[in-house]
Amino acid sequence: MNTAALQLPTPGMRWGSYPERPEPPGGRSWRRGLPLPFALRWPGAWRQRAQAVWDQAARWQVLDDKAFSAMREPVQQQLLRSGLDGAAAAQALAYVAEAARRTQGRQAYVTQLMAALALLRGHLAEMATGEGKSLAAALTAGVAALAGIPVHVLTANDYLVQRDAETFAPLYRLLHLRCAWVGTRHDEAERRQAYAADVVYVTAREAAFDYLRDRMRHGTGDAPLRQRARALADHAGAGPVLRGLCMAVIDEADSILIDEAQMPLVLSREVVDPAARAFLWQAWALSGRLVLGHDFALSGQPARVALLPAGLERLARLAEGLGPLWVNAQHRAETVVTALTARHLLQRDRDYVLVPGDPAQRKKPEIAIVDALSGRIAEGRRWSRGLHGLVALKEGIPMPPESETLLQMTYQRFFRRYHRLCGMSGTLAEGRTELRQLYGCTMLRVPLRLPDRSSAWPLRCYADEAARQRAAVARIQALAASGRPVLVGCDSVAASEAMGAALAAAGVAHQMLHARLDAAEAAIVARAGAHGQVTVATNMAGRGTDIHLDALALAAGGLHVLSCQHNASRRHDRQLSGRAARQGQPGSHETWLVPRPPPAAGTDEAGGTGARLSSLYRLLRMLPGRVRADGRAALPPALLAWALRREQQRTERLQARRRQQLFQQDIRFDASLCFTGQRR
Repeated sequence: MNTAALQLPTPGMRWGSYPERPEPPGGRSWRRGLPLPFALRWPGAWRQRAQAVWDQAARWQVLDDKAFSAMREPVQQQLLRSGLDGAAAAQALAYVAEAARRTQGRQAYVTQLMAALALLRGHLAEMATGEGKSLAAALTAGVAALAGIPVHVLTANDYLVQRDAETFAPLYRLLHLRCAWVGTRHDEAERRQAYAADVVYVTAREAAFDYLRDRMRHGTGDAPLRQRARALADHAGAGPVLRGLCMAVIDEADSILIDEAQMPLVLSREVVDPAARAFLWQAWALSGRLVLGHDFALSGQPARVALLPAGLERLARLAEGLGPLWVNAQHRAETVVTALTARHLLQRDRDYVLVPGDPAQRKKPEIAIVDALSGRIAEGRRWSRGLHGLVALKEGIPMPPESETLLQMTYQRFFRRYHRLCGMSGTLAEGRTELRQLYGCTMLRVPLRLPDRSSAWPLRCYADEAARQRAAVARIQALAASGRPVLVGCDSVAASEAMGAALAAAGVAHQMLHARLDAAEAAIVARAGAHGQVTVATNMAGRGTDIHLDALALAAGGLHVLSCQHNASRRHDRQLSGRAARQGQPGSHETWLVPRPPPAAGTDEAGGTGARLSSLYRLLRMLPGRVRADGRAALPPALLAWALRREQQRTERLQARRRQQLFQQDIRFDASLCFTGQRR
């Protein structure tokens, strides 16, 4: 067997029963300082290879089904001998592409084959919205699975997981491969059966927590010999759920590898502790007796609660006689600070939503966290250190049971353990350095299949929210009347509902897309491309699903995207504007901003989210004649764009530092578990 074939990470004698890549010691970067591979500096070479694959697949179109099926075994055998890095992989990709044409009814584009070739080599591919990332991921997974590698295709949510698995199931059946999917409702036995398939569609969150559960119960990460000993000692026969971390193909890779990496994954269990619940009740009551500006202050960006000396003294007096849990001054102060955070900083319909209960199903009302980056409800996520229970108290609903941490891990450390890691997104360029240093993945920018027909309208800035809202309603009315569909992006659930109320008052028919309605996301996005349709969305904007325009909408000029968001990163701007003008269609996009002053310490405004655009605020204060009669700022668009980009760069650097700090904290936490002898 060729040495290249030995590099295929598959469960067995070579890689052990649970393959996963060991991390560099001390959390070091995988490829820090290494030069960019020569091939990635010349995308033309990738296009030539992809064109050769396309030509080979086209030659097989004349074969009947029986003759084509007979070719599968020799193609697979050659792939098993040569691995994923040579001509055999290109031939296998051509075979899988022709199988996709026969089962899906669509022929892969050269650009999709380009992306698949890059993914098979362990790279990241930047593909614009609407260029066919789902098919490129399926082609990659099909080739890797033919080589015997268990493949995880990771995507954004359960709906997309099930949709893609069912869509491409006929393709995998033609390749004699088994495809399955894993969702939140599946139990352990169903998950184990699904992960035994050749290709598994699953969300990143589900895969990561399944790995943590395997690690806690079965000691994954041990040496292969120790793994086999554990398996022999397992009398119940219920081994690990996963088959290891062999290969991951990540859709919307920047969202998962960068944005989601700011939140640690914590495996916990519920505990019944009446004393702790009473302690939180007392902390909530005490927090209501402290005075903003005298006892505590809100400062920083993002805002933090800080107890002032007067507040510490008053808290000590108020806590006298409340019980032993209030004796420790540090514990007392930290818990009350958490209660003040719930009371003054976290806002309903921005940071969380209140999910009503259902008495018929004995379901209690609960607090659901809204992901600040995607706008979706963060399924299964809870605030720690009692914060979730304190927010429940704030909303007047029953406190959920407390939990204790069993294991924790960040996405950074989880994905570094895959032997082969690759992915796609429409917005990778801004984070390519971090992705390369942390995960060892370099980026290939895949060109557009058709010429770009989008137009960017000038950036606008308004003095206040009321002026922007009036202008936005007028703009939307005019565009919808001309037959163009309009997608309006807003910062939060509350902002989207305010925009919806303004449109309703003006008699503009529209539909809403935000965290309260995520279950109907696909149906809402499907209607967003109809002529004259107006859709108001949080920054989720149906990511991962296509907006298909009808003939009348195309004739009117295509989709127009109006961003009323304060995005902290340029990537998020591109994610929203990329909804327009997909696949060579006409379309346009623009951004309207309302600058806000830097939040002052000791005010509730310090709790806001998003980029604070203080550079824009300073421009408005310094320049004469800065606001017109309609509320627009009389500033050149280029100057506004410069101020916006400057603020975003500052925020991006801050977030990158926080991700690095979280990564290092996770390494120290894991090292402390090893030192104390707990199971890894």
